[in-house]
Amino acid sequence: MTTAQQPLDDLVALLDVEAIEVNIFRGNSPDENRQRVFGGQVAGQALVAAARTIDQAGRDVHSLHAYFLRPGDPTVPILYEVDRLRDGKSFSTRRVVAIQHGKVIFNLQASFHAHEQGLDYQPQMPRDVPDPESLPDFKTRMEPYKKQLGEWYDRPRPIDTRYVDSDPISREGNPRTGQRVWMRADGSLPADQVLHSCIVTYASDMTLLDTALLPHGIGWTDGKVQMASIDHAMWFHRPFRADDWLLYDQASLSTSSARGLAGGAIFTRNGELVVSVVQEGLIRLVEKK
Repeated sequence: MTTAQQPLDDLVALLDVEAIEVNIFRGNSPDENRQRVFGGQVAGQALVAAARTIDQAGRDVHSLHAYFLRPGDPTVPILYEVDRLRDGKSFSTRRVVAIQHGKVIFNLQASFHAHEQGLDYQPQMPRDVPDPESLPDFKTRMEPYKKQLGEWYDRPRPIDTRYVDSDPISREGNPRTGQRVWMRADGSLPADQVLHSCIVTYASDMTLLDTALLPHGIGWTDGKVQMASIDHAMWFHRPFRADDWLLYDQASLSTSSARGLAGGAIFTRNGELVVSVVQEGLIRLVEKK
């Protein structure tokens, strides 16, 4: 029997890349019917690989910049090669290259920083946002579209996502400039900040590129566009727990030249800004025959 904790445990295991040589790691994909590897999975696994090479205690990731170069093949393992670019007194920098079939499919550069005291400022968290407990979970929200979504509707979901501003199907034809989503790892996680950062890296890719479609009133099921992540950047500002509720406040920044750019700010429930995210993706119009 699958417990409520099991999908999250499976995600933690998925991100737990295997060390096969010095600075070389191997990651697998879940046994799901996917055409390509989910981008958040590759980014999360690459960040785990980078973190495994940080020998200095107390250094947590504070930024990452990644490019998705080729679609990942979900039927074969991914090889992650880590280059230890620099270990300074306060910062460590790593470059990670993901390889399949002899070709680079993804690269990531991440920086780790030892905690220091300093100035402190942040913008306010959006006000008048309903509590996550008052909003339907994914299955409840999307139940009217169960037949349209097929087997994807019934997949185990390690990340509990709760849309504040309607759902991605019913908002088709209703343009807006942003969306807000409550999210959390659906279960309990150990007190490991690197793991919490990797889980949020995984989750940050789940809804952000969709936000770039919002000004055009395009949703999930109208078949008008081909979409894929191109690059993804994150900055980690303050400690947080991924298994506590986080508000992902997302905005469409630009669409042009078959690309879309969206940004997001992730807040804890008590209003602390913990992560900033920016993503650009391919948004190519599909000509219907």
